[in-house]
Order: sequence, then C-alpha cells, then structure tokens
Amino acid sequence: MPTDSDSEYDPSLGNKFIFVTGGVMSGLGKGITAASTGRLLKNAGFDVTAVKIDPYLNVDAGTMNPYQHGEVYVLKDGGEVDLDLGNYERFLDVDMTSDHNVTTGKTYQHVIERERSGDYLGKTVQIIPHITDDIKRRIREAAEGSDVCLVEVGGTVGDIEGMPYLEALRQFAHEEDDEDILFTHVTLVPYSKNGEQKTKPTQHSVKEVRSIGLQPDIIVGRCDDELEPHTKEKIALFCDIPTEAVFSNPDVEDVYHVPLVVEEEGLDEYVIDRFGLAERALPREERANEWREVVTSEKEGEVEVALVGKYDLEDAYMSIHESLKHAGFDLGVDVTVRWVDADEMAPRHARRLEDADGVVVPGGFGMRGTQGKIDAVEYARANDVPFLGLCLGFQMAVVEYARNVLGLAGAHSAEVDADTPHPVIDILPEQYEVEDMGGTMRLGTHETEIEPGTLAHDLYGAESCHERHRHRYEVNPDYFEAFEDGALVFSGSAGNRMEILELEDHPFFLGTQFHPEYRSRPGRPSP
Repeated sequence: MPTDSDSEYDPSLGNKFIFVTGGVMSGLGKGITAASTGRLLKNAGFDVTAVKIDPYLNVDAGTMNPYQHGEVYVLKDGGEVDLDLGNYERFLDVDMTSDHNVTTGKTYQHVIERERSGDYLGKTVQIIPHITDDIKRRIREAAEGSDVCLVEVGGTVGDIEGMPYLEALRQFAHEEDDEDILFTHVTLVPYSKNGEQKTKPTQHSVKEVRSIGLQPDIIVGRCDDELEPHTKEKIALFCDIPTEAVFSNPDVEDVYHVPLVVEEEGLDEYVIDRFGLAERALPREERANEWREVVTSEKEGEVEVALVGKYDLEDAYMSIHESLKHAGFDLGVDVTVRWVDADEMAPRHARRLEDADGVVVPGGFGMRGTQGKIDAVEYARANDVPFLGLCLGFQMAVVEYARNVLGLAGAHSAEVDADTPHPVIDILPEQYEVEDMGGTMRLGTHETEIEPGTLAHDLYGAESCHERHRHRYEVNPDYFEAFEDGALVFSGSAGNRMEILELEDHPFFLGTQFHPEYRSRPGRPSP
C-alpha cells in the first residue's frame, strides 16, 4: 500500500473502531443507529466518542441551507457542523469539537495548503496516499483517549464523493487487527405489496460495499417492523455473515427508544464479544440504567408549544425539538410542538398561537419571516403567554419592545433593515472593520454573567453560565439607556454584549442571545 514518509499520519492512535456505512438511500438513520450503539457501550462502562464524515466539498456546514441539510449544529469550540453531531452529543452525553467532523473541504484544504508550503518535497500529491492518509489521521486523532470510536460515513455507498473515504477505511482495516475493527452497514428492508420483507436492496447494497473491498461484519435492517427470522437468515446467507450479526432497527415512537430496541436484539453484546471486551464490560446488572428510566418515564399531562419559524421542517430546528422533549422528560409531561409559519401569521397560523400553551421564537438569518416573529413576540407579551426567544428570537423581542412599548417607530435590526432609524440590533463598533463574513460571527461557548434576583438567576441557580453562540448582530449599546426605564430587563451580559432579557410582571418572558438548546440532554435538560 502506498505510504507517504512526510505524512502527519500516526497509525498507532486509537483503540477500537466501528465504521458505519449506509446503502439504498440516505436518511435511513445511520447516525441514530451508531449513536444508539455508542449509548449501550457507554452504559457498559466504556469511553465512547464519534466522528461524522460528510463527503461534501464545504469546509463546514455553516453556510448550508437548512432545507438541504437540516440545522447547523454548533459545538463548544465554535465548529459549525452537521446535525448528526448533535445526536452524538445527546446520546453519548459528551462535548465534541470540530475535529469530530471530517469534510472533503477540510481534508483537501489541508492537503493543498501543505503542498503549497512545500511539505511534500516535490512529490506528486494524490488521492492515495495523501488524501486517504489525512482522512485516517483525522479519525485517529479524534479517537485518541477513547475505548471505542464510532465513525459514520455520510451519504450512501456508491456515491462518487464518498469513494476516497471508503478507500481510507479499507486501508484502515488493513492496518488494524481484526478484533479492533467492525464494519456496520445500515440498509433499507422494504415491504412488497403483499407484505413480504424484501432483501434484494440489501443484497445489492452489500455487493457494492464488497466491490470496494469492505466486508460488513454487522448488518442493521431499517424496516417498519422487526426483521422476521427468515429475513435475517436470507440476508446472512447472501451477504456472507452469521445470522446473529443481522439486527433489526424498526420504526419507533421516539428515537430515544432505539437504544432499547437494539439492546433487546443483542447488538451491544455482539459488539462487545467481537471486540474481545467482555471481561472489561460491566456485568449486565451493574450497567447504567438512567437512559431507560428517563426516556420511558411516565407522562401525566401535555403541553403544546408553538414554534414560530420560517422552515417547515423539523430537522431545521432539531435541537429545539429535542430540548423541549428533554424538559418534558424531566417534568413528566408530553410536549407537542406545533409549527407556526412566520411568513403566514394570519389567519390560520395566528390561531395556532392562540391554541398554544407557550411560544418559542428560534434563531435564523436573513429578513424573511422577521415580521411574523415580531408579531408572535407581541402576542406573547401582550397576552401573558409564556415566551422563549432564542438568538434571532431574542433580537426580535428587543425590536418589538422598542417599537411597541418605547415608541421607537421603525426600530429594527440593521441586519434586516439597513436604513432603520433605530438600529436597536446592530454590529458592535469593534466589528465594523472586519471584512471576512465569518470574522464577525460570535461562535462557540462563551460565559454570560447573570444578575442576582432575576428569573435567569433562578433558572440557572448561579451567577454565570456557559452557553454556545452563533450570531453576528448584538443589542446596540446606544439604546441601553432607553431600555433601562422600562420593564424589559437585561439579566445576563458579557461586557457590552447583552445575553439574556426578561420582562417584569409577566408569567414567563425570556430571551437568550445564545443557543441553550445545544447543551440540552436527556436526563440533563437546559435550565
């Protein structure tokens, strides 16, 4: 196998690796399957981490449209990544960094920068070994210090942009002992019109994998229901694996139940045995059971929350949906999220607001839907409806209050209306000279000081918090004095940046410039 003596690649890093690929179609649930496997291994006492490979040419997900790729998830170091990293953080209860997201853009950028600086000493720079070595390097460095690293390859086997990654994994397996590597292939098992589970798509998908030089050790069948015994036997026969290595991942009511389903199938025990880790694993009766207790907890009521946004797509607000669910677990209530189109507030969507127990206005960029969000803020403020504004939702609460309470006609965010007479939301003066679009972004975890005696202080139980940010505009310091005389209080700040707002004499009215939803977990909901 070609190698590069000038490579940064260290093949000794890492311990055990599970590579997860998918076939037939994208969006099957590779990430949830991998995260569920990781959750069970963590319950058994192992340190688990994950890597998500995204074969697109973007360096990161920061500029991607939510309609195409779902929400942009923000990590503690400011990395803007695929929403699957959010699932890994929630399932594994770990904080990841941008090193755990490998993209084609990142990989090629790094290799080309090294070539330009002369690091390869005149060699011809090629996919093999230079790109594949960089892919393997990134995986191993992210895995360092963990017992098991899950590596999910985005897209489906056969996608042209994914080929360098699959070649890198083939080399990876060549470098490791058999008991340190597992290949899991997630595939669709559809029903025929007469109700028969069909294995042919799986057979073709595995044939494609094997043509690349990879042999699945485990096949997980995504189906409406559990795989029937004869379906498992047929998959095993034609895909050349033991029948006990074929597992079901049927549709469930809640993704948090997937670990429970695959545990009943015995996936965790199979992985532990294949890795030779049985003696190191906690005995079944000593394994952590908090996950099961949290996600199957009894519910005694229902709360309906209106989510006012511009993307009619749950994936675009995935972390908010999930954190509302986490709060419901903690408080013993079912949370139903109702979509309210910020572009069409009247009349149908306005009625949805009236039917809701609370209103959430999420973050976003651009002008579309901002007036609908302002209208939703006004409705919640004027009618004593519990309100939570996140990032842009926080900013629109400032705009609404400036217009309708302080009487600043035409007040707006300079991001939305550059000609507003009252830019109550604006870029801070120290940002004016920054030309690079990403340079003005406030990203990642930052500390917020919280005022004692406020609602925010009651919620956090502390005088500071550390939360993740993703925004460019701030409350304009020129208007601080105008707000001081009203009922709107800035209860959290970071220097001259206002971070939390709340409204006196209101049942619950809170806005945060940061995104608390990114740090919420089952069993550990955001305050």
